Amino acid sequence: QLVESGGGSVQVGGSLRLSCAASGYSCSGCCMGWFRQVPGKEREMVASLYTDSDSRFHADSVKGRITASLDSVKNTLYLEMMTLKREDTAMYYCAASGERGRNCRAPVSYRYWGQGTQVTVS
Repeated sequence: QLVESGGGSVQVGGSLRLSCAASGYSCSGCCMGWFRQVPGKEREMVASLYTDSDSRFHADSVKGRITASLDSVKNTLYLEMMTLKREDTAMYYCAASGERGRNCRAPVSYRYWGQGTQVTVS
């Protein structure tokens, strides 16, 4: 089970930290990531990683502002968001692939999804 928290409303230029607690889930070498979606558009990757690697993947639109990290001890995925823009407004979802060897950038690689947390930048 993936449970997100930390969403909310923030002003342009502000910061937020999203958390995703993964309970009952463990998968070394698998993907975990953050995706976002706005109504009428496809879900897009924000940031993702392999759980046993230092490799990180970020959307071009968020590079330098938004970073994913994993606390393996707490089994929690974070999304540190800084210098937020209005276009960052979306529902943010945490996801886990549940399987090794997947493409962490692609939504179809993920088997497990959280319920989502809304981020509004105004």
